[in-house]
Amino acid sequence: MTNMHRAGRKWGQAILAAAALLAAQSALAVNDLPGGPAVNQINLQPPVTQIAHDQMWLHNFMLVICLVIFIAVFGVMFYSIFKHRKSKGAVSATFHESVAVEIAWTIVPFIIVILMALPATKVVVAMKDTTNADITIKTTGYQWKWGYDYIKGEGEGIGFLSTLDVAQRESSDSGKPEVVDNYLLKVDNPLVVPVDKKIRIITTANDVIHSWGVPAFGVKQDAVPGFVRDTWFKAEKVGDYYGQCVELCGKEHAYMPIHVKVLSAADYTAWVAAKAKEAAAKADDPNKVWEMAPLMARGEKVYASNCAVCHQPNGKGAGPIKPLDGSPIVNDEDKNKQILTVLHGAGNGAMPSWKALSDTDLAAVITYTKNNWSNKTGQIVQPAEVLADRSK
Repeated sequence: MTNMHRAGRKWGQAILAAAALLAAQSALAVNDLPGGPAVNQINLQPPVTQIAHDQMWLHNFMLVICLVIFIAVFGVMFYSIFKHRKSKGAVSATFHESVAVEIAWTIVPFIIVILMALPATKVVVAMKDTTNADITIKTTGYQWKWGYDYIKGEGEGIGFLSTLDVAQRESSDSGKPEVVDNYLLKVDNPLVVPVDKKIRIITTANDVIHSWGVPAFGVKQDAVPGFVRDTWFKAEKVGDYYGQCVELCGKEHAYMPIHVKVLSAADYTAWVAAKAKEAAAKADDPNKVWEMAPLMARGEKVYASNCAVCHQPNGKGAGPIKPLDGSPIVNDEDKNKQILTVLHGAGNGAMPSWKALSDTDLAAVITYTKNNWSNKTGQIVQPAEVLADRSK
């Protein structure tokens, strides 16, 4: 076999290997996520609010202006270089300032700035007009989840936490994540709003700076501890829309997704009614005395939904997150120490307050941690004890 044949055979093998690799990657590729990111996306997400439409138009308008400036400036520059090159005998001109040129390069940029500033100002002002909202929702950033409280409008009084789906977190931790379209965007409790209604979002944070953003809505608003800011959107289309915390908020930053479910008016009313029934069902009598077994079973579910993301399912913690397995506070005979820590948080916000959970849920999860893993205290925390400590 000649060297040419050997080379040709090697090239053929390389091409076949590359084709096989591409085929394998195609098999693993995800699909576009409606309301979220698309595969190989190079443009803004399809807008579903008027503000997002205006932002996309403004974006394209600015690109056109920049392209025109680019072509004009570099066109003149390259024309001058080509036309007045030395090989054609061009001789440098000697001249002083030109009044016409001075006026032109002052007026033209001023006109360009005005053309860019007027539509931009109009959009920015519209983005900040949160008046006359149909529904107002307080959005609180925690490390690393979102808390939603409906404080005005239909659904007033509803409140819940929205956390990354446990199965997706475990899939990520495994090092071999499942190939799904909504990877690290699925949550246990999405924010639910009605279509064609103005939704005011009030943002704040419990620990560090977070930022609530949904690209399809054209919304991004920082959530700063100790401060209140607001934004709004009015979704024009029913569907599911996704975003993420867009502020670097700590080591779990990638695990803080946002899922907004936009429903029709009738479906939203039905959802509000269902949440009201759910809240009534969860409103256990704080004076009820629980047995260990049912309290442990409930505590395990509460722990998986709210605590495992930081303290790990095995209670060992990670990095700066202290372990619960063998924790002196958890094993202390004084149950109030752990109750107060859970109620009010600790570490200057490193551990958030969990007052949003019911007295029974808190009693259950504390009981669970006191009697799980190597912790064998035998202690039972009753809802009445949590209720008594809430005011401390």
